[in-house]
Amino acid sequence: MSRPPTRALLQSPRVLAGVVALLLLLSLLLAQTLRDGNGSSCAASRLLVPPCGAWWGAYVPPGSQGEAAAVRSFEQKIGRRLDLVYTYHDMGTGTDGQLLTADEQSLGASRMLMLSWESDVWDDTGQTPNQHLGWAKIAAGDYDATVVDPQAERIKAYGRPVLLAFDQEMDARTPADGTPAQFVAAYRHLHDRFQQLGVTNAIWVWTVTGYPPHQALMKALYPGDSYVDWIGYDQYNYYRCKSVPTWESFAQTQLPSYTWLRTNISATKPLMLAEYGTAADPARPGAQQQWYQQVPQVVRQQLPGVRAVVQWDSSVPGPDCDLSLDRAPALAGFAAAGQDPYFHQPLLH
Repeated sequence: MSRPPTRALLQSPRVLAGVVALLLLLSLLLAQTLRDGNGSSCAASRLLVPPCGAWWGAYVPPGSQGEAAAVRSFEQKIGRRLDLVYTYHDMGTGTDGQLLTADEQSLGASRMLMLSWESDVWDDTGQTPNQHLGWAKIAAGDYDATVVDPQAERIKAYGRPVLLAFDQEMDARTPADGTPAQFVAAYRHLHDRFQQLGVTNAIWVWTVTGYPPHQALMKALYPGDSYVDWIGYDQYNYYRCKSVPTWESFAQTQLPSYTWLRTNISATKPLMLAEYGTAADPARPGAQQQWYQQVPQVVRQQLPGVRAVVQWDSSVPGPDCDLSLDRAPALAGFAAAGQDPYFHQPLLH
């Protein structure tokens, strides 16, 4: 057995310099490992869950320029590329019902895609109401041949992982579309049908409003852990919009729903803010900017289960309901929040 080094040897400048160099090399190797998206502890899981932070995403209205051009223009304004792009589709047989359009596939080459698939046939002319297909008929397989199977095959052929949300905010769609039990049956049918067709790249997102008076309803609408990969909820600061009289901070809008979902639905499923945003306060032009600047700290410290945040860059029906980032202060706040390291995670691409 060799003798341990003496204190004099450890105090030798040459030895100390060598130790320092070795420690520096080890720290560099560790940093490189953490930066590497291939096999590192920060690499996203098969279900696109980033363990070291959260994805930065948005819904960007396509307008006349098309989805891809609109997203890239938005990214230029905020000074970074989105991790996740959210788009919406109906379950018709026309253009709106075609999942993974050419624009979406172009964006998906360097971003993740989340598709909202709604059990309606939209009337783009505004002349007639949207047609509700109904959860009972979906559960019975009435639309498998015409709608479900063709779109499932499109996702399968795409090959990359796709986040898929069936009837987001379904707690606001009952009883028009059916009962909670019928929704659960429809959701499970779609999930099982995709499996039967060998679609392994669909990642299933169950998204509710998060509206507190709907808590019992939301619980009844949950399809079960084996059918859900992510849980989403949509909460906004609706100040003056929808006659809401009080301004709420980002934390005040998100924490109640977060806590309820963690306690009553799942303590472990990854969560996402599938839609979020804030209205403006005409009396305080900088309020929106401050609201968005709160996002990184609140998500990191108070919403640890949230692994994706998806801003709604648009308006909703009603006066004072512009939730977009068109105003300079709001855009500046959102852009600053998006530079936080917590929202820069290694993508799978």
